[in-house]
Amino acid sequence: MLKLVAMKKTFVLSMLMLLIVTDYAFAFWIWSPKTGKWVNPKYAVKPTPIEQLDFALGFYKDDKLKEAEREFKKLLKYYPKSSQAAEAQYYLATIKEKKGRLYEAYLAYQKVLDKYPFTSRINEIIEKEFNIAERFMQGYKRKAWGITLPVENPAIEIFSKVIENSTYGPLAAEAQYKLGLILKNLDRFIEAEEEFTKVIKNYPQSEWVTAAEFQIASCRAKISPSSDYDQEAISEAKRRFEKFALSHPDAELSREAEENIRELREREAKGYYDIAVFYQKQKAYKAAEIYYNTVITDYPKTIWAAKAFSSLRILEQKDENIPKR
Repeated sequence: MLKLVAMKKTFVLSMLMLLIVTDYAFAFWIWSPKTGKWVNPKYAVKPTPIEQLDFALGFYKDDKLKEAEREFKKLLKYYPKSSQAAEAQYYLATIKEKKGRLYEAYLAYQKVLDKYPFTSRINEIIEKEFNIAERFMQGYKRKAWGITLPVENPAIEIFSKVIENSTYGPLAAEAQYKLGLILKNLDRFIEAEEEFTKVIKNYPQSEWVTAAEFQIASCRAKISPSSDYDQEAISEAKRRFEKFALSHPDAELSREAEENIRELREREAKGYYDIAVFYQKQKAYKAAEIYYNTVITDYPKTIWAAKAFSSLRILEQKDENIPKR
């Protein structure tokens, strides 16, 4: 008898617990005739995109980024054509930026411009992309899953996109110039020169024109794929530096231009001296004499002038047809 009473009590308690748990559970779930499913209001999308955006922004302002990200994505999923969708995409980009996922942030910002071209945040987004590009330019490494990736500097892609997004915007000329600088630092001198030339051509009134002129000369000085072309490139670089120094005598870069001119004159003189040595070895003494004299006459302040003079004296002793000096 006592055992039966105990069993009844156990059964009653179990049923009470089941009712409590069921009631507690159903407090969070509601049947939706529209979808034909049970839904949890806590995780359901709000009735309008405005309400959904406000709900997501509440988490964002409280710095609950995980929850905010979830709600912004929900807005994009259920209200993709609403005006609030552009804002949701924008805030998803800012979340990635806050987390230090800069390349992903750039892609997310660009998605706003690509999918929602009428957004009022165009200039703001372009500036954010520009700032991200500068971070990469300054050495920030692109990462995935916390691992640094051995990829080309993302700033090349991002600065290019900034220019494309706003060809004549306030940051376009600077982005164009810095794109050239990155390529130059990667020893891609021909491509860099093309970008610097665009600064001068597309933004002739820009403050970056002077620096671009200098960088073009600098790129020319560094292009030397072959000995023959090297001489041509050196001469062209020297002419450009001379033109720059003459046109901008008070510019800070003019002093550096003068140093480059001196260095290029040395290299230019060496080129002619090497040609003279080549002809001398071939016993083409008259041709060697011409090039030695070119070094002595046109580059008298270089170290190669003294060497050319000594070599010419030796040459005179070998070839009686060369007049003695």
